[in-house]
Amino acid sequence: MEHMAWKGRIKEGCKEEYVRRHNEIWPEMVEVLKAAGICNYSIFEVDHELFGYYECEKGVAFAEKTQAESPVVARWNEYMADVLELEMDPVTGAQPKLTQVFRLD
Repeated sequence: MEHMAWKGRIKEGCKEEYVRRHNEIWPEMVEVLKAAGICNYSIFEVDHELFGYYECEKGVAFAEKTQAESPVVARWNEYMADVLELEMDPVTGAQPKLTQVFRLD
């Protein structure tokens, strides 16, 4: 199983809205994530900085490709644009991967 980590930033004054939107995540968005093989997905926040982590049952490349080709993900990204700052990789269309420097199994 491969792992993916990303970072982002909640725009100033938007934390409650960011959390609300994730508490009400669209069922079709959950379906895309699961179809992409994404599981054990968590997002953490401190001082508006975000750290996301998930595991990819079908590999990171498959998860990136599935999300990049999904109109649901495109709509979600547009929906979140007013509350979220993300750097996107122009090749994969996903957040740039963070480099893993330690893992304890």
